[in-house]
Amino acid sequence: MQRRALLALSLSLPWIGHAARAQPAAILPVVASFSILGDMARQIGGDAVSVHVIAGPDVDAHSFQPRPSDAQALRGARLLVRNGLGFDAWVDRLARSAGYAGPVATATEGLAPRTMRAASGHGHGHAHDHGHGGQEAADPHAWQDLRHGRHYAGVIAEALAVADPARAEDYRARGAAYQARLAALDAWVRAEIAAVPEARRKVVTSHDAFGYFAAAYGVRFLAPQGISTEAEPSAAQVARLIRTLKAEKITAVFLENMANPATLRRLAAEAGVTVRGRLYADALSPPGGPAPDYEAMFRHNVGLLVPAMRGAD
Repeated sequence: MQRRALLALSLSLPWIGHAARAQPAAILPVVASFSILGDMARQIGGDAVSVHVIAGPDVDAHSFQPRPSDAQALRGARLLVRNGLGFDAWVDRLARSAGYAGPVATATEGLAPRTMRAASGHGHGHAHDHGHGGQEAADPHAWQDLRHGRHYAGVIAEALAVADPARAEDYRARGAAYQARLAALDAWVRAEIAAVPEARRKVVTSHDAFGYFAAAYGVRFLAPQGISTEAEPSAAQVARLIRTLKAEKITAVFLENMANPATLRRLAAEAGVTVRGRLYADALSPPGGPAPDYEAMFRHNVGLLVPAMRGAD
């Protein structure tokens, strides 16, 4: 009788039944400086996180100007994910102006960066400046080596675990699974590039964003522009690159999704070569595009690079 009375009471006061159940953990609000980091945070965080990306798909993060809505998102965040190495220094200024005092995960922390010196405009191996007036500077595009991408994933997984201890093991498990996928993708990239004769592994792109890819996978990249997209290449740099294109019979010439195409189109026309498509370097594509996530970006880029380097139509 007493048990039936208690059951009737709980049914008549439904909030008592709800209160007795365990409440689901709140979604963790995360802010990422640009699209590649935002994708990684979503891959590792899953349904447990909401990610606000400041510099979104097809957006040049080199000289980005945040919006008031970005500051508002940062004020409500419990984790900020940034690249570091000078790539997204504007996000540090945004965090200060927004009064954000929470944890910051720097994806490149612990990596030994490639250094670049302002110089000749020849591309990889003849490095460019990142706005430091001829001084040596770190190349920030470390995600272009999938081994570094795995490092990024480890940093982000641990940062999520610290920011949200109740789900720490879930984040670490998802991070480990994601790293395993990136390791398999890295092996695929190496096998694809190995099918191209070494002498043919030469590519021209809009700006020098592929230095880490070049070093990791044995491809020589040349660019009329430096590792930053802020400065236009000089006429002398363009002319020198045209001579190189002709002399070395380079057939792999590509635009990038967030770079001004005018310089490269002019260069290709003067050198008598065809622009072979659009690579994704510093930003992902929108969801319906060919590179909506980090893994798809590598598959898309390599899928264009390999036939172009081999000279296939």
